[in-house]
Formats: sequence, C-alpha cells, structure tokens
Amino acid sequence: MEPKVNLSVKVAGIKMRSPVMVASGTFGYGEEYEPLVNLNQLGAIVTKGITVQPRKGNPPPRIVETSSGLLNSIGLENVGLEIFIKEKLPFLQRFNTPIIVNICGEKEEEYVHISERLDKVEAVSGLEVNVSCPNVEKGGMEFGRETGTVRRLVSKVRKVTKLPLIIKLTPNVTDITAIAQAAEDGGGDAVSLINTPLGMAVDIERRKPSLANVTGGLSGPAIKPVALRMVWEVANMVKLPIIGMGGIMTAEDAIEFLLAGATAVAVGTVNFVNPSAALEISRGIEEYLVKNKIRDVNKLRDYGARWKK
Repeated sequence: MEPKVNLSVKVAGIKMRSPVMVASGTFGYGEEYEPLVNLNQLGAIVTKGITVQPRKGNPPPRIVETSSGLLNSIGLENVGLEIFIKEKLPFLQRFNTPIIVNICGEKEEEYVHISERLDKVEAVSGLEVNVSCPNVEKGGMEFGRETGTVRRLVSKVRKVTKLPLIIKLTPNVTDITAIAQAAEDGGGDAVSLINTPLGMAVDIERRKPSLANVTGGLSGPAIKPVALRMVWEVANMVKLPIIGMGGIMTAEDAIEFLLAGATAVAVGTVNFVNPSAALEISRGIEEYLVKNKIRDVNKLRDYGARWKK
C-alpha cells in the first residue's frame, strides 16, 4: 500500500526519507544515541564538528542552562580527522541514513584539507561547512561574517571535492542574506541556519561569568523566532535549499520552518531532553500532512514565498 503522504526530501542532491535531521554537536558521532534511537529512521545524521587535529575544547564549565535555552562553549572538542575516519565512520556505515560531516578550521587550508580527504571516503554523503569558526588569520573573527571570506572559502573547498556542500551560517552578522548569497556564489549546494547567536550568563554567587570562556552559543527555544525570520529572509533571497534549525522542540516548530521556506530541519538541543525527539517530530509532521490533506511535505515551503512584509 502506498504511503498516505510523501515525507522524503532532497537537499543538495542528498535524498532523505524524512525532512528531520539531527544537528551537529548534539548527537555526538551517532553511536552514543544508538541504544535509544533507530538511526535508520532519521533524515540524516550530522556529526559533531571535525578538525584536522584532535581538540580538547574549552575548559569547564562550558555548558549552562538559561531561560528557555542553553549556552555552550565546547570549543570544537573532537577526535580529529583521521581518528574520525578510522574509528567513528565504520559504525555509521552500518546504517542507511545519509552521513553529513560538519567540518571546521582556523585557516582556509584546514577546510580544504579536510574536504579533500573526505572526498575519498565513500561513507560520507555530504559536508556541512561550519563558517562560524574563529579565523585565526583575522584575529579570531568568524569566517562567516564577511561575504568575501565566505565566497573565497567555499570556492576553495568546491575545487577539491565533489561532495555536496552545505554552508552553515552564523547569525552573528548584520545581513545573513548577503552571507547566504556569497555561499551560493562560491559554489555551495545548500545552506543551514542558524548556528548559535553569542550570549553569556553570570553566576552572581561567584560574581563571575558562568562559562569559563565567558561567552558561548545560545540554543534552544529562546532563539526560534530569530532563526525563523532568518530562514524566511534567506529563502526569499537565494535558490539554494535550506536546512532550518534553532529552537525546534516539537513537530509544530518544525512545520513553521518548513512553511517559512526550509526544505529540511535539524533538531539539536532537544536531543539532550528527549533522544527520540527527531523521530517524534517526523511522525508529527506526517500527522499534520494527513490532517490537512497535503500529500507531499515539499509543498509546505511554497507558502513562505508568498509572505511579504
């Protein structure tokens, strides 16, 4: 019997059985969640950020809860490129879910090296290029804050890999549509947004910042209205497919992003609260489509283009 509705989507040529992915940095390398979640039912798994060399990350404390959200300053802790390929990818290869590797670097050459290396790894379905990393050659400013830097970085990566490139955009900019346009001009195949806006919290008993690094990235429900607005703006500016993220906790949240113009969504902070959230959200989207007699989830994103200020 044919399914009542179509939930499958295609992002940058990557076919997904569901529009619901798990976001980088919130799902480890997948193995941590395997006892709790059927990984074969996810739209895609985005690994935590991978750098050329292993990183220990920032000193603790590096996570603190805030009103309707979470501040983190993990500092890109990861096992490094070669260990990831040899020890982490074999586990993920057991599943038929697309594997998208989030890549990070402090210099453009590091992004290029990782991309060229992963281009030769069959298990990888695509790369999520994290331009929210601190560019050491620019005094620590994020790569993703300047259109010229984004365009050049994406162009360099594009030359060394045939893998789909998903550019993860930072919200810490004046005009995110200009950055999205630069990502498209450089050869990006899709964009994901938003990464975490900067924030901080203060421990009044210790009279010090709650995070050892002072500031961190804010995620969770508190940022959803900002993320939705940016997704809608970018959807009306570029032709690239969009992966929307930022504060998605329920199917209703995810549907808002799809209506605003996203092709798919990624859930993050909610994974810490409910490991099965991605699957529950996917089922909720299906129920919404059936209830509203919409046969294809891809029809939802047509609505955002009709909304004008």
